[in-house]
Amino acid sequence: MSDHRVINILFHGIGTPRRELEPGEDRYWVTVDQFHELLDEVVSWPQARLSFDDGNASDLEVGLPALVERQVSATFFIIAGRLDEPGSVDADGVRELRRHGMPVGSHGMWHRPWRGLTPEQATEEFHTARDRLADLVGEPVDQAACPLGRYDRAVLSRLKAAGYTRVFTSDRRPARPGGWLQPRYSVRAEDTAESLRDIVFGPGLLGRARSSAVGLVKRWR
Repeated sequence: MSDHRVINILFHGIGTPRRELEPGEDRYWVTVDQFHELLDEVVSWPQARLSFDDGNASDLEVGLPALVERQVSATFFIIAGRLDEPGSVDADGVRELRRHGMPVGSHGMWHRPWRGLTPEQATEEFHTARDRLADLVGEPVDQAACPLGRYDRAVLSRLKAAGYTRVFTSDRRPARPGGWLQPRYSVRAEDTAESLRDIVFGPGLLGRARSSAVGLVKRWR
């Protein structure tokens, strides 16, 4: 793999969920022991960047202490509409993440797909959610992660018009360090340190070409 690429690794929930999961969401939850194993593996990669989606309570209870212990950082993409809900981080939790130097980004308002939004929904997802988070951390929030990994040309155009400086997806391929669009590898429930390493560093040219083609289709549809 080129030294001019970064590897974005995405975590979701850790441990036992304390809210009702969406259909298929359990595929992206890992045990506490599994999380520590995977984190130790990933932080050994010089080109790795870390992020967490959804704003689950486990971000604060398990994720943050593990990051602090290892002296590494991660960006936390929060669903603004779930703040203070059972099983999710609350306003104080978001501030706590920022106090420890963790960047905070927007994962929208309601974790709904951003394709096909009405103008009113787009305002809520791209502006209102971001403003709510910015008020909590006391600084601009200019990074976003696409819910469910879904996007198209219209979504990207709206995000650029809204002034986001970096947008993260789930396209499972390396990223350019300074790229506006940042694909990520989502950690899955069945992953081990070895399997994740194989997924990230093992695919042949055909696998990498297929991942790139998927991203291209999304950007142009």
